[in-house]
This record gives sequence, C-alpha cells and structure tokens, in this order.
Amino acid sequence: MSQSTTNPQRQIHLGAIIQGASGNMSAWRHPDAIADASINVDFVRELAREAENAKFDLLFVADGLHINAKSIPHFLNRFEPLTLLSALAFATTRIGLVGTLSTSYSDPFTVARQFSSLDHLSDGRAGWNVVTSPLEGSAKNFSRDKHPEHALRYRIASEFLDVTKGLWDSWEDDAFVRDKASGVFFDPDKLHALDHAGEFFSVAGPLNIGRSRQGRPILFQAGASDDGKAVAASHADAIYTRQETIGLAQAFYGDVQKRLAALGRAAGSLKIFQGISVIVADSAVQAEDQYRETARLVTIENALDYLGRYFDHHDFSQYPLDAPFPDIGELGSNQFRSTTDAIKRNAAERRLTLREVALEAATPRPSFLGTPEQVADGLQAWVEARATDGFIVRGGTPLAFTEFARKVVPILQERGAYRRDYAGTTLREHLGLDYPVNRYALTA
Repeated sequence: MSQSTTNPQRQIHLGAIIQGASGNMSAWRHPDAIADASINVDFVRELAREAENAKFDLLFVADGLHINAKSIPHFLNRFEPLTLLSALAFATTRIGLVGTLSTSYSDPFTVARQFSSLDHLSDGRAGWNVVTSPLEGSAKNFSRDKHPEHALRYRIASEFLDVTKGLWDSWEDDAFVRDKASGVFFDPDKLHALDHAGEFFSVAGPLNIGRSRQGRPILFQAGASDDGKAVAASHADAIYTRQETIGLAQAFYGDVQKRLAALGRAAGSLKIFQGISVIVADSAVQAEDQYRETARLVTIENALDYLGRYFDHHDFSQYPLDAPFPDIGELGSNQFRSTTDAIKRNAAERRLTLREVALEAATPRPSFLGTPEQVADGLQAWVEARATDGFIVRGGTPLAFTEFARKVVPILQERGAYRRDYAGTTLREHLGLDYPVNRYALTA
C-alpha cells in the first residue's frame, strides 16, 4: 500500500484476546486444539509470550458471571481475569494486561484496589475492561432478585467510574516521602479523601494504595450501544467493539469522535479497537479451507444454543429451522443490545432462515482471511479509513494466532505501519495516551 507524502501513516495498535481454543464455540474439538486451553496456564503463558514477542500493545481477557449447560464450552471452566493477569505480570515484561470486570456486581473500592495492585505488580501495564454484565442470570449469583435494566446499568457504571477514578487520585504522585532520617513516611497534604455520596455509592476513601508508573490503570469500555458510547466518551481511554463492515465501523468511529469533541476531549485521547478473527494461509483457498474445516465442527444444535445466549438463552429449537428467523419481539434488549439488534436487522434485511442466522452467529467468517499480505492490506485499509485505531485479534483456528504473529506482523513492520519494538514500558505509552495528572495536584 502506498502512502501519501503529505499525510503521515497511521500506526496500527494490536491486542491479543485470551479465550480458550481459537476459532468457534466447538474449536476445542479441532485436531490442533488444546482442549482445556481455557484453564491451561502453559497455553496462556505461551500465547502471552508470542504476543509480546510480536510487540502487541496488550493482552485482553473477557469474562462473564453466569453459565448454564448450554453455555459456550470456554465459558464453563476458565480463569478469573485479575488472577490470571497477575500471574502473567511475572511471565511478561512489556505487554499490557487488560481484564474484564463488571460494574453491576462489584464494589468501587475493591475494584480500584485490585486494578491498582495489578498496575503496580506489572509496573504500569494494567487495564480494566469495563462491562455492565449483559446476562440476566448474573443477578442470581450475587443475591439479587433482578438484573438491572440496560439504561440503569450504565447509570450505575458512570457513577462507579467517577468513584474509582477519584479513589485512584487519593495519593498525589510524590506523596510517599519515606525519609528514614526524619521519620516522615508521607506528606499528609498530598493525601485526599474522596467523601463521595451519590445515587448508588457512598465511599469515603482514601484508597490504601498509591498511584502507579502510568498514573492509573487504562480504562476500556466494551459495547456499541448509545449508553455504552456515552460512558466511554466520558470516562474511557479505549473502546473494544465489533462492527461487521468498514462502513459501519467508520460510522461508529465518527460518532465516538463527535461525542469526545462535545465533552472537550481530544480525538486521540480514546483509542478504538475492533475485535476481529483472522485466518492466515499461503493462499486464499487454503485459508478458506481452514475456515470450513473449523466451521464443520459446529452442529446445528450447538448453533441454536449459541444464538440463544444472546437472547437470554431463548430456546430456538422450538421453531422450524428453514423458516424465516422468528419474530421474538424485544427479547434480548436488556442484554447484548447492540448484538441482538444487529442479528435481527441482518436477518430481516437478508431474509435469512433460522438455520442461516444460527450458523452465521456460531461460525462467523473471520473478519480477515487470506494470505499474510491480504490480511495486512485489510488491517491497514481499516485504520487508514479511520474505521478503527487497532484490533483485538483472535485466531479463526487454533493455530491462526501464531501464524498472524509470525507472518502478518512482520509485513506491517516492514511497511512502517507497526512498531518494531516497544517505545515505552507502560500500557499508556504503548497506546500513545497522555499521563493523567492527579486532580488534586491540578488545584494545588
């Protein structure tokens, strides 16, 4: 791809998702798969090292709080994100460590302390992927009678983030003097209690851990709903999202930029990552064959269960498979809203049958499939078109991530679209984000 001499080339950001055997929900059955990858520390450690050797910005761990017998196999038996990332902090030296945690079923003080601890353990590489938990069944695991409604969850999340960010500012950067001669351990003028009293939380503070090398953990927000984008524009450093086409991604990107401008935030202060699946092979035909081989592992029964998860585990087996996708009203609107809206819209526009919808959902074609050069071209096209700032990469087969790291990344580096080495030591530096000045230091 040629570059204009007047427009500087946009640099691609890359993250690697840790999510069991790569591919679809049945990828654990693939001959090349490690069947227990979701709970196999050796597998996770090797993936982390591959990503770090390829100079990825970050590792990304998704999570959920409710399962049943129809859940995706990876969800049934997997590591808790913060525990896993704390272990990986000592198995890696540079790559960022981003974990998912819910604002609907957590406490701000505890969360602030946990992620700040990870940030110190990793010397400034921690990030929190903020979610509100989409699954209705989550409430029953936390002594709750009812899962909060979608808009309410995001109101809670916004205040939760206000509190957490306030707690992370409890100590100014140079508050801990530790002067043995004078006996002064800290400067009391640089310790600040939060004393927050809001609609959902009452938190006095201060937090019992100081600021890290990168100031505070990086904040990701996952989702594409209007409520989610509003929270991201107000609080986040990055967004993890998924759009099916470059046009939809451009519209999402543009909407977020308008929201940032309306809040007085600079365009570069929030990075957008598209979640993608990749398959890399020596030819496009071989890549297609690899996709079909993995897709064949998913039965229609598996696919119906997979589809049902997005709609509160609705039983789709009750409908004729080859009839049009059924009218299920607003089912799923309080869960994966942007995903369920997209599924229903796509089914209506393309006049898909239930069978087609279920199989497409459970065995999605990788976003980027082909030769290393074709995949590299595709990634650059999205970034240059301002459809995204980077990608959270998942292999479309159990070996695809390794092929991507070994064959696609070097092409991007050769083209000047991706770093050859880390320029800094913190996740904030990897993402090119400014250091967050302590709010109290601003008024000192």
